[in-house]
Amino acid sequence: MTVRRLFFALAALAASVAGAAPGLAQGDAKSSPQDKSSPQDKPSVLEQIQKRGALVCGIAVAPGFAQQNETGEWRGFDADYCRALASAIFDDPGKVRFLPLGPKERVVALQAGWVDLLAGGAPWTLARDAGQRLLYAVATFYDGQGFLLRAKQAAASAQDWSKLAVCVQQGTSLELDLGDFFQARQADHPPRLFASFDEALSAYDAGQCDVLSADVSTLHAARAKLAQPAEHVVAPELISKAPHGPIVRQGDDQWFNIVRWTQFAMVDAEEFGLSSANVDTALKSENPGVRRLLGVEGDHGEGLGLAADWAYRIVKHVGNYGEAFERNLGQGSPLAMERRLNALWTKGGLMYAPPVR
Repeated sequence: MTVRRLFFALAALAASVAGAAPGLAQGDAKSSPQDKSSPQDKPSVLEQIQKRGALVCGIAVAPGFAQQNETGEWRGFDADYCRALASAIFDDPGKVRFLPLGPKERVVALQAGWVDLLAGGAPWTLARDAGQRLLYAVATFYDGQGFLLRAKQAAASAQDWSKLAVCVQQGTSLELDLGDFFQARQADHPPRLFASFDEALSAYDAGQCDVLSADVSTLHAARAKLAQPAEHVVAPELISKAPHGPIVRQGDDQWFNIVRWTQFAMVDAEEFGLSSANVDTALKSENPGVRRLLGVEGDHGEGLGLAADWAYRIVKHVGNYGEAFERNLGQGSPLAMERRLNALWTKGGLMYAPPVR
């Protein structure tokens, strides 16, 4: 999508949402970041969303994370996260508008106020977090560079791959990290380079490479496209860290907290064993933690500007973290990912959330 097409898409989106906030209806590169007016003169992001009647969510199109089905409906892990936010705010997961954005469009779209958040995009780094007037609210998915190879070769450790041809996209951090990986093991193992990932995947599929290296999420999507996905495995080794999560503009602490506590609520719900199927029954639970999370006891939504039952709404309409993962990325999906680092901390993963209290 070019910048010109993006402008018209945004204009059409603004016109379709009743009561659109000025930042969305008029947003252009001259607005939000350079605006000299006092923050007190502007409504908060939550107030803009409530007035507009819908959340506007920027998404990066990717298998399992955000893609349209045959009826044009957006589905995926990131799309479900936006629906969870809409559920917390409106008690209605349908009150969200999705705007697909390319890598060159995401930052300007968020900075200018065309979208309320980016549900996903480039991995979390210091430069992106601190250098673009943006904030990564929380990690919703732990990714990293890994390896796809044929199942018959998977028994060997990555440290023993000195005789295997590894294909990777040229001119990317993937190439650099792969070089560092083998250099650290004192292995002179130059990779086979390709101008695009699709070319590298085609070479792997044709048998020109024994191993394909990219981010694990990309490799799972690539495996699903192969003629015999079951004959290929994504190795457990990771050679880099690439956490993903929702991104917001700096300067609105309330919205930052709403976005990150949506993730925390879904993780806490999974830890408590709460799901979309049993959350209504759980309203009668005597567990104090469950009662606080679901808004039965105390008002833990007040500090966020949300209703007391905001977390109940999320679980009821979208489910807990595990449900969202399995539905879009897990073993029951075309990507067939294992949870690994994205498992709960109680099961060996990194998914850990503060308690609601």
